[in-house]
Amino acid sequence: MSGTLGLSEDERTRAPEGLTSRKVVVCFDHVTKIFDEAPAVDDLNLEIHEGEFFSLLGPSGCGKTTSLRMLGGFEEPTSGRLLLGGDDVTYQAPYRRDVNTVFQSYALFPHLDVFENVAFGLRRQKISRAQIKSKVSEMLEIVDLPNFERRRPSQLSGGQQQRVALARALVNEPTLLLLDEPMSALDAKLRRQMQVELKRIQARVGITFLYVTHDQEEAMTMSDRLAVMRHGKIEGIGSPKDVYDSPSTEFVATFLGASNLLAGTVTGTEGSCSLVRLSDGTTLRVPTSRTPQGVGAIKVGVRPEKISLVESGVEASNVTNVLTGQVRVSTFTGVGNQYLVATPAGVEVTVYAQNIGHGVVPRSGDQVTLTWPVEHTFAVVPMSGAELEEQVDEGEL
Repeated sequence: MSGTLGLSEDERTRAPEGLTSRKVVVCFDHVTKIFDEAPAVDDLNLEIHEGEFFSLLGPSGCGKTTSLRMLGGFEEPTSGRLLLGGDDVTYQAPYRRDVNTVFQSYALFPHLDVFENVAFGLRRQKISRAQIKSKVSEMLEIVDLPNFERRRPSQLSGGQQQRVALARALVNEPTLLLLDEPMSALDAKLRRQMQVELKRIQARVGITFLYVTHDQEEAMTMSDRLAVMRHGKIEGIGSPKDVYDSPSTEFVATFLGASNLLAGTVTGTEGSCSLVRLSDGTTLRVPTSRTPQGVGAIKVGVRPEKISLVESGVEASNVTNVLTGQVRVSTFTGVGNQYLVATPAGVEVTVYAQNIGHGVVPRSGDQVTLTWPVEHTFAVVPMSGAELEEQVDEGEL
């Protein structure tokens, strides 16, 4: 995609240096899947490394689940290759792939107790009873369910059922574990607990996880890397921090958390920064490394929690961006305050201020000054009108 911080497709899908020394476990090589003449996955190129917790994130219909299903052998690609541990598995039967899957429904056998659910795959391998007992006990210890062996699934909570499903998938020590939104049936509190538990378990067993979700918090909390998908393509990829702090497109900026986006025009450079002029004449600075190259009209972005409210009269500098405006809405949220500030350019800026007991606490109607470090500023190419309308229709904004 043009204008995505000047990065090529190869650069955007390349793993960070800390992972490149590890073996590539999964490779999507120009994979396309077409349903009813429409591409669900469109020329996907992606590498996932050994021991990595990788998440595919995006709205419904973006291609993330189809990508997972092709890797598991439940769908065949229309074109391209799928490699697992260096072997071409594109048309290999699911049971021949060294992959296990945890589904949304957990798919536990209701007539079997916890021990037999976990042992199911091991019994098919015809290993000794002693080995089965040892492996199942060890796995139940890892998922924090010791002494649950004789309980039936109906006697377990949703979180416990999920752990049993995870233990059953991991006990065979697959090269890759696929997880298809396994926490979607849990309540919010339990989901947050399970996010930490799942990451702990993955780190302990060291198996590569490919996690599919539409929940940004899940992906951000657990992933070593994540990819944001849209229309069957990857629009942003990297560590959660990199993708959040330096989104590659307007879609990524708005989908992954909240962003303030201010339309402007690049007028030049100053040192390591691009100068962007807003419609009201205000000039903002953006690190050149975070500025799309070869375009004039852009949108300057800053996350709400990066902005501070300060006393009036502060001037812009080469290390700080400054805006003025009027508070339209002031809301107390417990952990902090949320403000909606109208700027002279006619743009509403959202600000999150932590509740630390001091500092400016303006009310609706007050004039305020907003300031944030240049280093926390990014820029993206504006989406077209048709793309914005499409996002609104699909509920992505």
